[in-house]
Amino acid sequence: MIIIYGIAAGLLAALIAIRSGPLLVKVGLVKTVLLKTAVDDPAAPLTHAPVFLRQSHDGLIGAGANAGALDLDTVDMRAVNSAAAAMTGHDISQFKRVLDVVLSLGLVVSLAPLLVLTALAIKLDSRGPALYRQRRVGKDGKLFEVYKFRSMRIDAEKDGPQYACINDDRVTRIGRLIRKTRIDEIPQAMNVLRGEMSFVGPRPERPEFVAELERAIPHYRSRQLVKPGITGWAQVKYEYAATVEGASEKLRYDLYYIRNFTPLLDIIIIAMTIRVAVFGIGSR
Repeated sequence: MIIIYGIAAGLLAALIAIRSGPLLVKVGLVKTVLLKTAVDDPAAPLTHAPVFLRQSHDGLIGAGANAGALDLDTVDMRAVNSAAAAMTGHDISQFKRVLDVVLSLGLVVSLAPLLVLTALAIKLDSRGPALYRQRRVGKDGKLFEVYKFRSMRIDAEKDGPQYACINDDRVTRIGRLIRKTRIDEIPQAMNVLRGEMSFVGPRPERPEFVAELERAIPHYRSRQLVKPGITGWAQVKYEYAATVEGASEKLRYDLYYIRNFTPLLDIIIIAMTIRVAVFGIGSR
Protein backbone atom coordinates (compact mmCIF):
# COMPACT_ATOMS: atom_id res chain seq x y z
CA MET A 1 0.00 0.00 0.00
CA ILE A 2 2.90 2.34 0.75
CA ILE A 3 4.31 1.67 -2.71
CA ILE A 4 0.95 2.35 -4.37
CA TYR A 5 0.53 5.59 -2.47
CA GLY A 6 4.07 6.70 -3.21
CA ILE A 7 3.63 6.23 -6.94
CA ALA A 8 0.27 8.00 -6.87
CA ALA A 9 1.66 10.87 -4.82
CA GLY A 10 4.59 11.30 -7.18
CA LEU A 11 2.29 11.37 -10.19
CA LEU A 12 -0.03 13.82 -8.46
CA ALA A 13 2.89 16.09 -7.60
CA ALA A 14 4.09 15.95 -11.19
CA LEU A 15 0.62 16.83 -12.46
CA ILE A 16 0.39 19.82 -10.14
CA ALA A 17 3.86 20.96 -11.22
CA ILE A 18 2.98 20.67 -14.90
CA ARG A 19 -0.31 22.52 -14.49
CA SER A 20 1.21 25.27 -12.31
CA GLY A 21 4.50 25.48 -14.15
CA PRO A 22 3.48 27.86 -16.99
CA LEU A 23 2.18 30.42 -14.48
CA LEU A 24 5.39 30.37 -12.44
CA VAL A 25 7.58 30.45 -15.53
CA LYS A 26 5.65 33.45 -16.76
CA VAL A 27 6.24 35.15 -13.44
CA GLY A 28 9.93 34.30 -13.60
CA LEU A 29 10.43 35.51 -17.16
CA VAL A 30 9.27 39.02 -16.36
CA LYS A 31 11.94 39.33 -13.69
CA THR A 32 15.20 41.12 -14.29
CA VAL A 33 17.65 38.23 -13.94
CA LEU A 34 17.92 35.88 -16.96
CA LEU A 35 18.47 32.16 -16.74
CA LYS A 36 21.84 32.50 -18.46
CA THR A 37 23.06 34.72 -15.66
CA ALA A 38 22.01 32.21 -13.01
CA VAL A 39 23.82 29.39 -14.80
CA ASP A 40 26.98 31.21 -15.86
CA ASP A 41 27.47 33.06 -12.58
CA PRO A 42 26.60 30.83 -9.58
CA ALA A 43 27.21 33.76 -7.24
CA ALA A 44 24.64 35.95 -8.97
CA PRO A 45 21.51 36.73 -6.96
CA LEU A 46 18.82 34.19 -7.77
CA THR A 47 15.91 35.85 -6.03
CA HIS A 48 14.28 36.83 -9.32
CA ALA A 49 15.46 33.94 -11.49
CA PRO A 50 12.86 31.74 -13.19
CA VAL A 51 13.06 28.93 -10.66
CA PHE A 52 11.21 26.38 -12.79
CA LEU A 53 13.92 26.63 -15.44
CA ARG A 54 17.04 26.91 -13.33
CA GLN A 55 17.98 23.21 -13.28
CA SER A 56 16.91 20.11 -15.19
CA HIS A 57 18.23 17.71 -12.50
CA ASP A 58 18.91 15.10 -15.17
CA GLY A 59 20.44 11.88 -13.94
CA LEU A 60 20.06 12.51 -10.19
CA ILE A 61 17.93 9.42 -9.58
CA GLY A 62 20.33 6.50 -9.23
CA ALA A 63 23.39 8.77 -9.36
CA GLY A 64 26.42 8.11 -7.17
CA ALA A 65 26.45 8.87 -3.46
CA ASN A 66 28.48 12.05 -3.97
CA ALA A 67 26.24 13.45 -6.71
CA GLY A 68 24.23 16.48 -5.71
CA ALA A 69 26.37 17.71 -2.81
CA LEU A 70 28.27 20.94 -2.26
CA ASP A 71 31.78 21.29 -0.84
CA LEU A 72 31.55 23.05 2.52
CA ASP A 73 35.02 24.55 2.07
CA THR A 74 34.25 26.24 -1.25
CA VAL A 75 30.48 26.77 -1.20
CA ASP A 76 29.37 30.29 -2.13
CA MET A 77 26.98 31.17 0.67
CA ARG A 78 25.80 34.29 -1.14
CA ALA A 79 24.36 32.03 -3.82
CA VAL A 80 22.78 29.74 -1.21
CA ASN A 81 21.23 32.70 0.61
CA SER A 82 19.88 34.15 -2.63
CA ALA A 83 18.45 30.79 -3.68
CA ALA A 84 16.77 30.44 -0.27
CA ALA A 85 15.22 33.89 -0.72
CA ALA A 86 13.83 32.79 -4.09
CA MET A 87 12.59 29.51 -2.66
CA THR A 88 10.72 31.25 0.17
CA GLY A 89 9.44 34.08 -2.03
CA HIS A 90 5.73 34.54 -2.59
CA ASP A 91 5.30 32.68 -5.90
CA ILE A 92 7.33 29.57 -5.10
CA SER A 93 6.23 29.36 -1.46
CA GLN A 94 2.62 29.38 -2.65
CA PHE A 95 3.36 26.52 -5.03
CA LYS A 96 5.12 24.50 -2.31
CA ARG A 97 2.26 25.15 0.09
CA VAL A 98 -0.29 23.75 -2.36
CA LEU A 99 1.95 20.72 -2.93
CA ASP A 100 2.41 20.30 0.84
CA VAL A 101 -1.31 20.36 1.59
CA VAL A 102 -2.27 18.04 -1.27
CA LEU A 103 0.43 15.48 -0.47
CA SER A 104 -0.10 15.57 3.30
CA LEU A 105 -3.86 15.17 3.06
CA GLY A 106 -3.40 12.41 0.49
CA LEU A 107 -0.90 10.68 2.77
CA VAL A 108 -3.17 10.75 5.83
CA VAL A 109 -6.38 9.81 4.00
CA SER A 110 -4.94 7.03 1.82
CA LEU A 111 -2.98 5.46 4.69
CA ALA A 112 -5.62 5.92 7.40
CA PRO A 113 -6.17 2.15 7.94
CA LEU A 114 -2.42 1.59 8.17
CA LEU A 115 -2.05 4.45 10.66
CA VAL A 116 -4.78 3.01 12.90
CA LEU A 117 -3.19 -0.46 12.80
CA THR A 118 0.23 1.04 13.54
CA ALA A 119 -1.10 2.88 16.59
CA LEU A 120 -2.74 -0.31 17.89
CA ALA A 121 0.41 -2.35 17.30
CA ILE A 122 2.54 0.18 19.20
CA LYS A 123 0.14 0.13 22.17
CA LEU A 124 0.10 -3.68 22.26
CA ASP A 125 3.86 -3.99 21.86
CA SER A 126 5.04 -1.71 24.68
CA ARG A 127 3.91 0.66 27.39
CA GLY A 128 3.34 4.30 26.50
CA PRO A 129 1.46 6.43 23.97
CA ALA A 130 1.34 5.57 20.26
CA LEU A 131 2.22 9.15 19.31
CA TYR A 132 4.74 11.44 20.89
CA ARG A 133 5.84 15.04 20.44
CA GLN A 134 9.41 16.25 20.39
CA ARG A 135 10.89 19.75 20.11
CA ARG A 136 12.64 20.48 16.83
CA VAL A 137 14.24 23.53 15.20
CA GLY A 138 12.37 24.94 12.21
CA LYS A 139 12.75 27.78 9.75
CA ASP A 140 14.63 30.80 11.13
CA GLY A 141 15.47 28.83 14.26
CA LYS A 142 11.88 28.74 15.55
CA LEU A 143 11.08 25.81 17.83
CA PHE A 144 8.07 23.60 17.24
CA GLU A 145 6.87 20.17 18.36
CA VAL A 146 7.06 17.43 15.76
CA TYR A 147 4.61 14.51 15.79
CA LYS A 148 5.87 10.94 15.31
CA PHE A 149 4.83 7.40 16.06
CA ARG A 150 6.69 6.20 19.14
CA SER A 151 9.36 3.69 18.14
CA MET A 152 11.34 3.51 21.41
CA ARG A 153 10.70 2.59 25.03
CA ILE A 154 9.18 5.39 27.08
CA ASP A 155 12.38 5.53 29.20
CA ALA A 156 14.64 5.75 26.13
CA GLU A 157 16.08 9.12 27.17
CA LYS A 158 16.18 8.81 30.93
CA ASP A 159 19.86 9.79 30.71
CA GLY A 160 19.22 12.73 28.38
CA PRO A 161 18.91 13.26 24.59
CA GLN A 162 21.03 10.96 22.45
CA TYR A 163 21.28 9.84 18.83
CA ALA A 164 19.92 6.50 17.72
CA CYS A 165 22.58 3.92 16.85
CA ILE A 166 22.80 0.67 14.88
CA ASN A 167 20.91 -2.13 16.68
CA ASP A 168 19.74 0.37 19.30
CA ASP A 169 18.25 -1.66 22.17
CA ARG A 170 15.91 1.22 23.03
CA VAL A 171 13.92 0.57 19.83
CA THR A 172 10.86 -1.65 20.28
CA ARG A 173 9.93 -4.55 17.99
CA ILE A 174 7.24 -2.56 16.22
CA GLY A 175 9.50 0.48 16.35
CA ARG A 176 12.15 -1.31 14.34
CA LEU A 177 9.65 -2.04 11.58
CA ILE A 178 8.11 1.42 11.38
CA ARG A 179 11.53 3.10 11.43
CA LYS A 180 12.74 0.87 8.61
CA THR A 181 9.73 1.72 6.43
CA ARG A 182 9.54 5.36 7.62
CA ILE A 183 5.98 4.86 8.86
CA ASP A 184 7.02 6.56 12.11
CA GLU A 185 7.46 9.82 10.17
CA ILE A 186 3.93 9.93 8.70
CA PRO A 187 2.32 11.86 11.61
CA GLN A 188 4.56 14.78 10.63
CA ALA A 189 1.96 15.42 7.93
CA MET A 190 0.13 17.25 10.73
CA ASN A 191 3.12 19.56 11.12
CA VAL A 192 3.03 20.20 7.37
CA LEU A 193 -0.67 21.07 7.49
CA ARG A 194 0.03 23.42 10.41
CA GLY A 195 2.65 25.19 8.28
CA GLU A 196 5.59 24.28 10.54
CA MET A 197 7.15 21.95 7.98
CA SER A 198 7.17 21.32 4.25
CA PHE A 199 6.77 17.91 2.64
CA VAL A 200 10.32 18.20 1.26
CA GLY A 201 13.15 20.01 3.01
CA PRO A 202 16.09 19.54 5.40
CA ARG A 203 15.42 17.21 8.33
CA PRO A 204 14.32 19.14 11.45
CA GLU A 205 16.86 18.52 14.19
CA ARG A 206 16.57 18.67 17.96
CA PRO A 207 17.68 21.94 19.60
CA GLU A 208 20.04 20.07 21.94
CA PHE A 209 21.93 18.72 18.92
CA VAL A 210 21.66 21.90 16.83
CA ALA A 211 23.59 23.93 19.39
CA GLU A 212 26.45 21.43 19.25
CA LEU A 213 26.41 21.08 15.46
CA GLU A 214 26.37 24.83 14.85
CA ARG A 215 29.55 25.16 16.88
CA ALA A 216 31.26 22.29 15.07
CA ILE A 217 30.12 22.65 11.43
CA PRO A 218 30.49 25.78 9.26
CA HIS A 219 27.25 27.05 7.69
CA TYR A 220 25.11 24.55 9.64
CA ARG A 221 22.61 27.26 10.57
CA SER A 222 21.91 27.81 6.85
CA ARG A 223 19.64 24.75 6.93
CA GLN A 224 17.18 26.98 8.78
CA LEU A 225 16.79 29.30 5.78
CA VAL A 226 13.90 27.12 4.57
CA LYS A 227 11.22 24.99 6.19
CA PRO A 228 12.28 21.51 7.32
CA GLY A 229 10.70 18.53 5.59
CA ILE A 230 9.29 15.05 6.20
CA THR A 231 11.68 13.87 3.51
CA GLY A 232 14.56 15.64 1.80
CA TRP A 233 17.58 15.44 -0.49
CA ALA A 234 19.96 14.58 2.36
CA GLN A 235 17.58 11.93 3.70
CA VAL A 236 17.39 10.02 0.41
CA LYS A 237 21.06 10.47 -0.53
CA TYR A 238 22.79 9.73 2.78
CA GLU A 239 22.32 7.28 5.63
CA TYR A 240 21.17 8.24 9.11
CA ALA A 241 23.69 10.61 10.71
CA ALA A 242 24.53 10.06 14.37
CA THR A 243 27.87 11.91 14.50
CA VAL A 244 29.18 15.39 13.77
CA GLU A 245 30.93 14.00 10.70
CA GLY A 246 27.69 12.49 9.44
CA ALA A 247 25.77 15.71 10.06
CA SER A 248 28.49 17.61 8.16
CA GLU A 249 28.11 15.24 5.21
CA LYS A 250 24.33 15.62 5.19
CA LEU A 251 24.69 19.40 5.28
CA ARG A 252 26.44 19.21 1.89
CA TYR A 253 23.24 17.73 0.43
CA ASP A 254 20.96 20.16 2.28
CA LEU A 255 22.87 23.14 0.87
CA TYR A 256 22.74 21.60 -2.61
CA TYR A 257 18.97 21.28 -2.26
CA ILE A 258 18.56 24.91 -1.24
CA ARG A 259 21.00 26.18 -3.90
CA ASN A 260 19.43 24.16 -6.72
CA PHE A 261 15.78 23.99 -5.70
CA THR A 262 13.07 23.57 -8.32
CA PRO A 263 9.65 21.93 -7.98
CA LEU A 264 11.02 19.19 -10.24
CA LEU A 265 13.70 18.42 -7.64
CA ASP A 266 10.97 18.04 -5.01
CA ILE A 267 9.21 15.52 -7.25
CA ILE A 268 12.48 13.62 -7.77
CA ILE A 269 12.99 13.48 -3.98
CA ILE A 270 9.46 12.16 -3.45
CA ALA A 271 10.11 9.44 -6.04
CA MET A 272 13.40 8.51 -4.34
CA THR A 273 11.67 8.43 -0.95
CA ILE A 274 9.56 5.53 -2.22
CA ARG A 275 12.76 3.55 -2.77
CA VAL A 276 14.00 4.42 0.72
CA ALA A 277 10.70 3.32 2.30
CA VAL A 278 10.56 0.07 0.30
CA PHE A 279 14.15 -1.02 0.94
CA GLY A 280 14.66 0.58 4.37
CA ILE A 281 17.81 2.40 3.28
CA GLY A 282 19.52 4.37 6.05
CA SER A 283 17.11 3.42 8.85
CA ARG A 284 18.12 2.85 12.48
